[in-house]
Amino acid sequence: MRLLVTGGAGFIGANFVKQTIADRPGVTVTVLDALTYAGNRASLEPLADRIDFVHGDIADLDLVDELVSGVDAVVHFAAESHNDNSLAEPWPFVQTNIVGTYSLLQAVRRHDVRYHHVSTDEVYGDLGPGDRAFTERTPYNPSSPYSSTKAASDLLVRAWTRSFGVRATLSNCSNNYGPYQHVEKFIPRQITNLIDGVRPRLYGAGHQVRDWIHVDDHNRAVWDILERGRIGQTYLIGADGELDNKSVVRMILEAFDRDPDDFDHVTDRPGHDQRYAIDATLLRTELGWTPRYGDFRAGLAATVQWYRDNESWWRPYKAITERAYVAAGEQTLGGASA
Repeated sequence: MRLLVTGGAGFIGANFVKQTIADRPGVTVTVLDALTYAGNRASLEPLADRIDFVHGDIADLDLVDELVSGVDAVVHFAAESHNDNSLAEPWPFVQTNIVGTYSLLQAVRRHDVRYHHVSTDEVYGDLGPGDRAFTERTPYNPSSPYSSTKAASDLLVRAWTRSFGVRATLSNCSNNYGPYQHVEKFIPRQITNLIDGVRPRLYGAGHQVRDWIHVDDHNRAVWDILERGRIGQTYLIGADGELDNKSVVRMILEAFDRDPDDFDHVTDRPGHDQRYAIDATLLRTELGWTPRYGDFRAGLAATVQWYRDNESWWRPYKAITERAYVAAGEQTLGGASA
């Protein structure tokens, strides 16, 4: 298989490329990435001689068409994905998430190339404490520019599949964690702050619940869907990892041998979703997928150790990230994207 991976220098995409190269030696991988602040070429350096890397924008119709014409399948990870950034400046989210997806859909339509679209559970909005988990039939109810543009991109995929016969599948995944995640995100921001001796700070009371999944489990599910999923079907990916943000911060503090209550509360962000939860029954029963990282505490401890061992990877971006938050008037140093 000749595979095009968009956003392959980002967090989930880079882990997907690494997993693909390790587990599927017969697959040829081309990565297309714009190398915005969230894309890091260093994440792919160990694979430099095993992949073709193209620095470019998914909204570039001519470039995308050229690349898609030479592959058998596209896995589309590329997205603007940080909620706080979408509140500050929505336009890049419209351009990348909507226009970029349109560009890819037109290309795969023209060349009859298999397409898998990676999305988020945030398109469904949020849940109350007693509400049933999201399923493939849950109506969309996005609450931020990020989640609304991802919802729009999902609907484009569905329309191109029905109207034009594009051979597409979709997946909506819960919150990922693991190596190579940008330091603006909730878990790595808390970890790197603690490495720097900064006391964690938490949005609101910290009661927001997220459904955590290790990035490797997510990417194994993507491969299962790409190879055996039904065309036109949406699959939800989740590992039954519901935890509130306060509990996650406490686990991170414990991994540093710190008092689990050694953190501060700060003012919550606008429109903060309260709970996400995924029902992955269809993925499990139809495709036989199961998560391998069933113990979140152990997976989190391994992630903490990865950031301890790979300071050279994240250190160049840490100060830039924190200055950006201060410039935007946000000085919580630890509440982002959860």
